[in-house]
Amino acid sequence: MAYSKNQLLDIEITDMTNEGEGVGKVDGFTFFVKDTLIGDVANVRVTKVKKNYGYARLEKLISPSSFRVEPECALARKCGGCQIQEMDYPSQLKFKENKVKNNLIRLGGFSEELINEVFEPIIGMTGEDGVFRYRNKAQYPIGYSKDGELIAGFYAGRTHSIISVDDCMLGVSENAPILKAVQEWMKDNKITAYDETLHTGVVRHVLIRKGFSSGEIMVCLVINADKLPCEEALIKALTSIGFEDSKIASVSYSVNEADTNVIMGDNFHTVCGSDTIEDKIGDLKFKISPLSFYQVNPVQTYKLYSTALEFAALDGGEVVWDLYCGIGTISLFLAQKAGHVYGVEVIPEAIEDAKENARLNGLDNTTFFVGKAEEVLPDFCAHTNSYPAKHPKVIVVDPPRKGCDSACLETMVNMAPERIVYVSCDSATLARDLKYLTDNGFALKRVRPCDMFPMSIHVETVVLLSRVEVDEDR
Repeated sequence: MAYSKNQLLDIEITDMTNEGEGVGKVDGFTFFVKDTLIGDVANVRVTKVKKNYGYARLEKLISPSSFRVEPECALARKCGGCQIQEMDYPSQLKFKENKVKNNLIRLGGFSEELINEVFEPIIGMTGEDGVFRYRNKAQYPIGYSKDGELIAGFYAGRTHSIISVDDCMLGVSENAPILKAVQEWMKDNKITAYDETLHTGVVRHVLIRKGFSSGEIMVCLVINADKLPCEEALIKALTSIGFEDSKIASVSYSVNEADTNVIMGDNFHTVCGSDTIEDKIGDLKFKISPLSFYQVNPVQTYKLYSTALEFAALDGGEVVWDLYCGIGTISLFLAQKAGHVYGVEVIPEAIEDAKENARLNGLDNTTFFVGKAEEVLPDFCAHTNSYPAKHPKVIVVDPPRKGCDSACLETMVNMAPERIVYVSCDSATLARDLKYLTDNGFALKRVRPCDMFPMSIHVETVVLLSRVEVDEDR
């Protein structure tokens, strides 16, 4: 049967994609339906038809899935951030476990038997705080509604159309009054919002970060201008907000006059308070700037890094290399147990933050290098014959979403550590990289996902690989 755009169909959802779309069939023809869950029976409207499959949008539920819950946020379907907020939390965890398993099997080529053997239960969020208000960082685009009203919010899924959001349920409660103060400051001082089509206007984004342990809040405006206008008025507007257990500790701006989708500029300028705020993960303190990479969920970050530390199985004498080390968060976790930890990162500012964080925590068994791991690590090992030992015993890698590049993977293989601990934010690129590593002398030993991003489709995964020769020697 041929299907056409705008046609109404009844469909039962029997599966879900990795992107959180429901999958169902009508007379054997597959449709992908956003905002549906396994078990839904729904009336849908066809939006696009391809040769072997089609897309549709939900019109109404005929019979809801047993997994379906009422979303906390009324904008959950419009906004692109919470793809699975209408799914109960235990089902979200099962969805993410299946996502990681399926990617390792389909994309990595690992057998289902092996994955079931090495796979460990996902680490979910628990405790009285629940699964909302967990993000310590938010970046709000500023723009105008169709009626010309100044708005702040998030981009709708796969668009650059701003959905006005007064209070995101994933972010901290302080975000809402801060956004309101910024918008009132803009209106009172006739400061315009950025128009990415015309490349005009001043305020592009508002970045808000909070140190959960310290209560310190950072506000950074990203502007399409060489200087922030009406600084004193902004400082007054922000510092006059009354918070119960937190305070504005840093106000800054970042200049970004480029015609680009990149949010932050290359630097920032502090106009009030400190350049950084402080937060803790476990017993470790970290200084965080507007440009720092720092995990957004501090509760789960502690569990993630503790898992990486457990997998590393350190006894106090090892040389450990942390590739893609950022501001040194994982490096310092490892340094609590390792003999010496070396961190490598291509961003110079991040390395300066890592050195400062090591000093802040009194960890002198760390050394940090600016550069690419595939260049720094072999060069260092080739030119030192003194302690520490020539080859690292453990390599930890926490790459960006695109995974490790081929030169970095080749370097890890050539360095022949006893163990590799791979921390991944994308199980698809993880599967690809694990295939290379297991084809080149390493065995997959442990896999454990960690839910850093409840309500979204994203999941972190920690993996342990062991060098095959070491296994045989034992």
